[in-house]
Amino acid sequence: MTSDDDELRIGNLFGGAISSGLFDIPLGSPGVVDGADIVVMGAATATPYASVGAYCADGPAAIRSAVGWPGMGEHYDFDLGGTLLAGRTAVDWGDLPVGSDFAENRELIRSHIAAVLDAGAVPILLGGDDSIPIPSLAAYEGHGPVTVLQLDAHIDWRDEVQGEKQGLSSNMRRASEMAWVDNIVQVGARGSGSARPADLADAEGWGVQFFPMTAVRRSGLQPIVDAIAPGSRVYVALDIDALDPSVVPGVIGPAPGGFEYGTVVDLLEMVAAKTHIVGFNLAEFAPSADIGNRGALVAARLAATAMGLIARQRPGGS
Repeated sequence: MTSDDDELRIGNLFGGAISSGLFDIPLGSPGVVDGADIVVMGAATATPYASVGAYCADGPAAIRSAVGWPGMGEHYDFDLGGTLLAGRTAVDWGDLPVGSDFAENRELIRSHIAAVLDAGAVPILLGGDDSIPIPSLAAYEGHGPVTVLQLDAHIDWRDEVQGEKQGLSSNMRRASEMAWVDNIVQVGARGSGSARPADLADAEGWGVQFFPMTAVRRSGLQPIVDAIAPGSRVYVALDIDALDPSVVPGVIGPAPGGFEYGTVVDLLEMVAAKTHIVGFNLAEFAPSADIGNRGALVAARLAATAMGLIARQRPGGS
């Protein structure tokens, strides 16, 4: 066994592990935005199912440690065409202290996301299982209308599972019940998940625009972007199992035929060019099932992409 300091990591070449936040952005006190353009926070879970518990609890920590070194934010990023934040500012509030009271968890997440929005900043929420979008989207009351762009191998339209209505298989149904959510575009569904035919019918009846992977393979990304009105306020809900398990093995529900990393980056760039990204969550990364930190690295790079695109949409960004 080797310690983190002994591991073969590029961060060690540039000065070792960082002691600040994601990508070496400053750590801040939860609730204190202090003029930042982007606020990062983690949540181990919101409403886990009793059958599996908070199986993604270590996700935020693994994503933060996947890539980073002192001063990383000042290095040139070839995916973004410049530095990570392009002159904008960000702060990392660390992980919210969620616990065994699920209602308290949801309120904790909702109130912290709301504090970010009230300050005019954009939240980046790292999970944690896919129950976290429910309280996060609840915070957008008064900050809508919002289009939800969900990338996920599963459609998450169950009304309840095991008697629980706020869990990971219900997040898009709960989103549809929020008056400030006026459009839902769901991308990446494939294989078989928790949805029954009636759940799909309910989603289609509400007006969800679905782009399963079969459609993406046939028609590409442009129809997805066309489904979102120009200038929309877009919340990106990324379940990391939208990517193929060969790219991100660390998930509880791997489904062959998913996205490659670069295709997700392309989609985010196309959406950012047409809309305003007002929130981003990354959920369902399970480090215990990862292989060689591959999934953690991909998750971290997707978070970097989201932060970089959002920074460039902010006043003064470039």
